[in-house]
Amino acid sequence: MVNSTQGRARRAGERTPLKIVVPDDHSMVSLLGSRDELLHVIEKAFRSDIHVRGNEITVTGPPEEAELAQKLFAELIELLGSGTELTPDAVERSLGMLRDAGPRPAEVLTHDILSSRGRTIRPKTLNQKRYVDAIDEHTIVFGIGPAGTGKTYLAMAKAVRALTDKKVNRIILTRPAVEAGERLGFLPGTLYEKIDPYLRPLYDALHDMVDPDSIPRLMSAGTIEVAPLAYMRGRTLNDSFIILDEAQNTSPEQMKMFLTRLGFGSKVVVTGDVTQVDLPSGQQSGLSVVQDILAGVGDIDFCRLTSHDVVRHKLVTDIVDAYNRFDEAKVVADPPPRPARKRGGR
Repeated sequence: MVNSTQGRARRAGERTPLKIVVPDDHSMVSLLGSRDELLHVIEKAFRSDIHVRGNEITVTGPPEEAELAQKLFAELIELLGSGTELTPDAVERSLGMLRDAGPRPAEVLTHDILSSRGRTIRPKTLNQKRYVDAIDEHTIVFGIGPAGTGKTYLAMAKAVRALTDKKVNRIILTRPAVEAGERLGFLPGTLYEKIDPYLRPLYDALHDMVDPDSIPRLMSAGTIEVAPLAYMRGRTLNDSFIILDEAQNTSPEQMKMFLTRLGFGSKVVVTGDVTQVDLPSGQQSGLSVVQDILAGVGDIDFCRLTSHDVVRHKLVTDIVDAYNRFDEAKVVADPPPRPARKRGGR
């Protein structure tokens, strides 16, 4: 519980003191960080004076800012109470949600998807929360966004949870084996060894969520299948949780083939980044086309994530934004050529 006192007047420019009392059963070190690293993040974000004495925090500043700081501390205290470890990233994301007047950070950051091997997988942004909710509510979901936004990882967590809860009988993970600068024919080894590098990221995520010792048994039993997209042709997949990763590297024909594999009792998640297409020049991406084809079709949802949803190193967000600015500037500087006008003839 957070107690507060505030002045009566609300004149412009007034600095309003708000007092926050942190419950005795909460560690101030956990709330403010070792060496006050979390407090420094909060101080940097507000035009307010923040003073700490014992378990009392006083925020003095413009009324709106002071009230926002109070709400932030209340959310952080609730997150601590739920067992969430506070980090500078969690503080910044919580503040961003409050500034956007969206759902409360405690509602987003405490949404458990899967607890496995001593760790809990949760959404870390509002768009990620919307993404996992869409997976619950729709049969087919497209997760579209840049690298590091958790598109595949969260889908994998939902798949493992569905299997654990016996909502599906198997998990099928697939990717198109499209070369990104290399050609399969020049890679050493058998066909399976050539394809393995394309599927390796799916195995890596799987190992984070399932006991590695049980994976060979589950795969040999067909409970978990990891295969290139070409292996999906001609099949009907019932009672399955199916994930198509790197879907920007599918052709329109491959995308149609994959989506029509859907059987009874199954759920499909398609993930990809339309800015990272590795198809030959001039070939259309199935992920780009499908957004126009299936727009408005019931029980299908398109979730779009942005650089704000990147949960890797903070520098990845800056890199994604820099590339987006470069691409936009290039389009302005080099507009596509206009088609030549046909000459009239007799």
